Amino acid sequence: MTRTAPAAPRSDASGQDQGETPASFTWFLIKLALAVLIFRSFVFSPFSIPSESMLPRLMNGDYLIAAKWPYGFSSHSLPFSLPLIPGRVLASAPERGDVVIFKHPVDGADYIKRAIALPGDTVELRGGQLVLNGEPVRKERIEDFVVPVSPNTGCAWGGVREETGPAGDADGAACRYARFRETLPTGRSYEVLDFGRTPQDDFGPLIVPEGHVFVLGDNRDNSQDSRFPPTIGGGVGLVPQQNLVGRATMLMWSTDGSAEWLLPWTWFTAARWDRIGDGL
Repeated sequence: MTRTAPAAPRSDASGQDQGETPASFTWFLIKLALAVLIFRSFVFSPFSIPSESMLPRLMNGDYLIAAKWPYGFSSHSLPFSLPLIPGRVLASAPERGDVVIFKHPVDGADYIKRAIALPGDTVELRGGQLVLNGEPVRKERIEDFVVPVSPNTGCAWGGVREETGPAGDADGAACRYARFRETLPTGRSYEVLDFGRTPQDDFGPLIVPEGHVFVLGDNRDNSQDSRFPPTIGGGVGLVPQQNLVGRATMLMWSTDGSAEWLLPWTWFTAARWDRIGDGL
């Protein structure tokens, strides 16, 4: 029987072995980091929802993917808003009804709201009724929004708490809110919550200046948006289009906040499986 000898190590022209070296592995990591950086800066990037200002569509504990190219690119497209892109490249305005992610004009934090009015539009609210360019936006009452109470989702003052389990069982409660469907003049519709009469139900009229966007939260009475002057951790005022980061595209994960790191099975029981993969 003839035995085949083991293959000799490959070598380059100088006779050096061509195995993996620390330098080649480091260069691989650099290329990988650059690829991830480019992808997150210019294609898609993940964002999380930290509040209930966009209920009923987005919930605290949602993790979504945002498309980075629809509105162009600026320094805010880069991690830490690195000042490497002058001005705004390939700039484009959002469409009314887009769910937009932007940098807060004062503190630079990531915020998410719905674009309602564009430059040149006149926007106002009368008793909670949205009015665009002098025409009331169609608003119709639909089935109440009922959301389970969880560590990530409480029951705000405008909701009605309902016990769905044994008395005292925190996991057996839900919150019911009045829900409406708004339909913009373009025909695009979305759902909003209304807690009742509040001071912010009356606003304007205001003409949106060039280069800005007027945004609102879908949870109208629990949202610091363009109706409020820009302050750290608060209202955003009119959002400069320069501050737009991306357009919310799809939910990739959602959790009710009940998971515990030391109990791996709770990572799955806490997931809101019916929300994962939803388009926005």
